[in-house]
Amino acid sequence: MAGRGDNTKAKAGGPVDTEPLRRAITGCVRSIAGSGEVEVSFANERPGMAGERIRLPEISKRPTAHELAVTRGLGDSMALRLACHDTTVHATMAPQGTDARAVFDAVEQARVESLGSLRMAGVASNISSMNAEKYSKANFSGVERQEDAPLGEAMAMLVREKLTGVKPPASAGKVLDLWRPFIEEKTGTELQNLKSVMEDQQAFGRLVRHMLSSMQMAEDYGDDESQTEEMENENDEEQPRSNETENDEVEEDAGSDAAPAEESRAAEEQLEDGEMDGAEISDDDMSDEDDDQSETPGETRRPNSPFDDFNEKVDYHIFTEAFDEEISAEELCDEAELDRLRAFLDKQLSHLQGAVGRLANRLQRRLMAQQNRSWDFDLEEGYLDPARLVRLIIDPMQPLSFKRERDTKFRDTVVSLVIDNSGSMRGRPITVAATCADILARTLERCGVKVEILGFTTKAWKGGQSREQWLAGGKPPTPGRLNDLRHIVYKSADAPWRRSRRNLGLMMREGLLKENIDGEALMWAHNRLIGRPEQRKIMMMISDGAPVDDSTLSVNPGNYLERHLRAVIDQIENRSSVELLAIGIGHDVTRYYKRAVTIVDADELAGAMTEQLASLFDENAAGSGRGRRRAG
Repeated sequence: MAGRGDNTKAKAGGPVDTEPLRRAITGCVRSIAGSGEVEVSFANERPGMAGERIRLPEISKRPTAHELAVTRGLGDSMALRLACHDTTVHATMAPQGTDARAVFDAVEQARVESLGSLRMAGVASNISSMNAEKYSKANFSGVERQEDAPLGEAMAMLVREKLTGVKPPASAGKVLDLWRPFIEEKTGTELQNLKSVMEDQQAFGRLVRHMLSSMQMAEDYGDDESQTEEMENENDEEQPRSNETENDEVEEDAGSDAAPAEESRAAEEQLEDGEMDGAEISDDDMSDEDDDQSETPGETRRPNSPFDDFNEKVDYHIFTEAFDEEISAEELCDEAELDRLRAFLDKQLSHLQGAVGRLANRLQRRLMAQQNRSWDFDLEEGYLDPARLVRLIIDPMQPLSFKRERDTKFRDTVVSLVIDNSGSMRGRPITVAATCADILARTLERCGVKVEILGFTTKAWKGGQSREQWLAGGKPPTPGRLNDLRHIVYKSADAPWRRSRRNLGLMMREGLLKENIDGEALMWAHNRLIGRPEQRKIMMMISDGAPVDDSTLSVNPGNYLERHLRAVIDQIENRSSVELLAIGIGHDVTRYYKRAVTIVDADELAGAMTEQLASLFDENAAGSGRGRRRAG
């Protein structure tokens, strides 16, 4: 919030006291939002906003000017949304389609940010820094084809350019250029009129809806309104009611409208890509579930998943998803039992801790080697350089010499460990897998790499409620997948290891491990990753063989699940930015995955996991892209 007297400029030297910076940023956020009730917190988690609670990135001990500008930009963007955005109007005018809604939301965010940029030069500078960082993290500079460029972001860039006159930063790449001819051809007149109504959210929204209609993405807002009125008139004619009844229903409708408005506020203003899963927010922290559903001005999600309409293309059907569940480990087990199961896991593998720990330390050293530290010497500020103190002995009049560590270049990375929780993993394999995931998560977290740990199984043997529904429906032929999925989140990417450590004990619970449907599990884990803001995304699959579900395979072709798995793997390996590798325990998985290794004994898992991850993080390997040689 430069240029507004916040006095938050950090010295270019050593560590600074960040508390004055926090207070200054908090004050500016409240000032822009026009509310002294706004709560601002700083944490090493995703930036987010829910209601009047705002979470910004933690300020490092040696903040750079760019880091501060990005943090201020995030604060400014969220504050402007509080000050210039009406969630009820937005929810009322928003189109129904997913793609159209993504564009509508992005353009509205561009409107509120443009208002602040035009009113305050400092805000304009901060918003520009924030957007440059956002586009850089989304790797927009690497986008070369229109189908890879998100239309919502392109529309937001173009609207921001029309409203403020500022062109997108270099990090935006060709995203706008790829879409500009199409957008301007379809919406040229409306684009020119946006600035005249930018202060009026409703008029602005009507114009954007007309633009979406011209692009054949949604109906005009007026058309929707007239259709609604016609339906209401028809209902009134069919069901005449007394004045008293109508008044009662008006009150009920007003109450029901308030609830969606509040839900819309949470959905629109909360800031994971995925991926993420609202819940109430505590005073001290914002829950992972909020992060999972949220969007943020500082982070970009692609509006479409690579797996949209995928099952139809590969002729894979799901009889019903009504009984599927995505659930956290805490919801499946109470705290006392989780503690007991974790203690049992530690006891089972106490002798393996040392060996896995040594391998993890080796991985950590290889990661840290890529973060080589270098220093600038003979500075006037920074850390005192003890090697230069000899000068003072020779010449006491010599000034003190300081040094400062240079910024290191290390790609922002997230790793997802996807563990097969099928019955065939029972015993030694699942025990070793849980321990290795635990130690690797701790190791990677030390190196600044986010880690997510997921598990997949089914809720029941032999089909569960899905099969019961199929039987009750007369056993229609070829029903497709016929079981109830259970996808478990042991540790989300934004949760620290210390909070999730005991969750891994759940894998020791009797009765948890059942069937495995690997294809849908990979799609689920991939879609969680793709919504993440990190530049590099790695997914490691740990399984002991091919997908097996007796209920599904008994009423479909014998290769039904395996064929789907191969198609999912091909889609990820060849058409996604996610890097996929696999480890097979006792079964050859190299026939499915390009980068894979098969181990005979579960005790080899620790070495295989660390070596596979180390090879990915190796600078030479990282430069060769996907489709590298098969391991093992």
